[in-house]
Amino acid sequence: MASVKPVVVYPPAVDGGRRVRVDDQFLGIAYGPLDIAEFLRRAGIEDADEAYVAATGLIEWRGGGPGAWAADRDGDSA
Repeated sequence: MASVKPVVVYPPAVDGGRRVRVDDQFLGIAYGPLDIAEFLRRAGIEDADEAYVAATGLIEWRGGGPGAWAADRDGDSA
């Protein structure tokens, strides 16, 4: 069984994409939790899905959690 390494999801870019990294390996740009789930499946976590991404302690979220996907470009507040 391979050891599981922490996943880092960086803050959203202007286009809403978030860089995803494990150790020194860049996995890609995610535009939603399903993208992260796919990266995790490719890394060997076969049961990864959107619920897993939202709940796992394996992911270190930077600049917002699993619901943050768009950079605030104009400072709007509701």
